[in-house]
Amino acid sequence: MRVPFPPRFAARLQGRRVLDLRRRAKYLIADLDDEHSLVMHLGMSGSFRIDEATPVGFPRKSDKIAAHDHVVFHLDQEKRVVYNDPRRFGCMLLIATNEIDADKLFRGLGVEPLSDALDAALLARVFRGRAAPVKALLLDQRLIAGLGNIYVCEALHRAHISPLCAAGSLVTARGRPTAALARLPQAIKEVLTDALKAGGSSLRDHRQIDGSLGYFQHSFRVYDREGAACPTPGCTGSIARAVQSGRSTFYCPHCQK
Repeated sequence: MRVPFPPRFAARLQGRRVLDLRRRAKYLIADLDDEHSLVMHLGMSGSFRIDEATPVGFPRKSDKIAAHDHVVFHLDQEKRVVYNDPRRFGCMLLIATNEIDADKLFRGLGVEPLSDALDAALLARVFRGRAAPVKALLLDQRLIAGLGNIYVCEALHRAHISPLCAAGSLVTARGRPTAALARLPQAIKEVLTDALKAGGSSLRDHRQIDGSLGYFQHSFRVYDREGAACPTPGCTGSIARAVQSGRSTFYCPHCQK
């Protein structure tokens, strides 16, 4: 894995009860009954699946290549949760629950994109005077925690904001959000909510916990649609591709200004 497992990892988890499951940024957190939390990151290619109980002697239908199954949690009722990661970029750590917010992994993280804290006023404060492209700031985990390349492209299109424009240009001289910036928080939340309902985006590695694919990629408006007609009603533009900080950006130059 990306970092070594904690000392006595399996022994420290044996017999523990999960009190709560939650998320912070791109980390999954299982709070345990010994005042510690199992902190998990999927990396680029990791996924969890839940294997239901099967009769003795029969293979589990959702088994993957054993070489990529790096962690198996055996639960009650013969169920198990399996972590699969072909590229081994994920990690699992044990951190005292009351110390998570102060841990180096978490203390510098920004606001959650689905929380009430993400609003136009916050973005105006963060963007004011910044010459960096708006997309770069949206991907900065120190400002907003948990947004990725696909969903930023999709949200900017819904808000009709060019990913290439300077973030500061979306703030008035008095520090207030422009009309375009005022649309952005809702666009971000709508994209994430729609993606969750569709089970995520399966372009290469992503799988749901039963091993099935997500379907949000079939609803992309701009991502990976270079040359296609813009889906905005009344727009006559076509989707273009640009490269920003080594990542592909997809947008409509006609309706995203």
